[in-house]
Amino acid sequence: MSTLLETPANRVSVAPAERLRTTMAAVRVSLSWFGTRKTLTAEQRAEAAEPFGTDVRFLSAGKRLLDITHPSFKAVSAVKNKVISFWKSMSLPYPEPGIRLIRQDKIDEFTGKMVEFQQELAEAVDNLDRHYIDLKSLARQRLGSLYNSGDYPETLVGAFSIDAVFSSVEPPDYLQQLNPRLYEQECQRVQSRFDEAVRLAEEAFTAELARLVSHLTERLSGQEDGKAKVFQASTVENLTEFFARFRQLNVRSNEQLDNLVADAQRVIRGVEPQDLRDNQNLRQHVATEMSRVQATLDGLLIDRPRRNILRRPR
Repeated sequence: MSTLLETPANRVSVAPAERLRTTMAAVRVSLSWFGTRKTLTAEQRAEAAEPFGTDVRFLSAGKRLLDITHPSFKAVSAVKNKVISFWKSMSLPYPEPGIRLIRQDKIDEFTGKMVEFQQELAEAVDNLDRHYIDLKSLARQRLGSLYNSGDYPETLVGAFSIDAVFSSVEPPDYLQQLNPRLYEQECQRVQSRFDEAVRLAEEAFTAELARLVSHLTERLSGQEDGKAKVFQASTVENLTEFFARFRQLNVRSNEQLDNLVADAQRVIRGVEPQDLRDNQNLRQHVATEMSRVQATLDGLLIDRPRRNILRRPR
């Protein structure tokens, strides 16, 4: 059984990229979605360009097939947003489009949740399909001569889907026997991708922490119309959720980032949103401490493209 990210054994000798490679799984989430926009035909674009005297080659135009603000369509879109948010919350970026890395011990949790999302999507699409005739009728009224019944399938059931596929990013074993040299090249390529994945994880965590800390500091500092700025509980809750995610997914490749996260967590540990609303001294203290964290984070972000960060040997 592979040792996972937070275990003490990893603190001894395993490099961050190798830790990712041995403890994470690559998963691709695919979303197939009915397209609600369609490009106008060449004839329609020519007709649209004529009143303006525009060269049709320099005109791009499209039409919206359905009203995406309808509650039934918004319910379908909400599932899509939840899937993407959940996938990203449980995973780290990987330098291949559509693939992210999740912990091996979270695979069952991830797949179980994806099944729930698929069921939720099916129910939302069934409901949308019940309104489909009305939505097409409305589109016919709004599009006028641009309406084309051929743009619309008979039913929307099956027009939306969510799929999660676990992919192997390792060279196939048979290649070692068939072509050892090519196998070694592929191993090096995969290793470089995991090195890049470490860098991407650092950048993602740094940028997110900087955004959250900046927002908290901005809310705690200064006034609007002579009063303290409005402070929402979610400002602290979002930071707390970040700390939990960082604790689970941190690859411990950047001691400076680890220390900044620990500092930020220490500043708000035990602090309730209402305390920050009621206690001006606490409000000022947290703002000052977070400003210090933010200044260091800003320095990291300035040097972010291929910055030279000292990484601890593990």
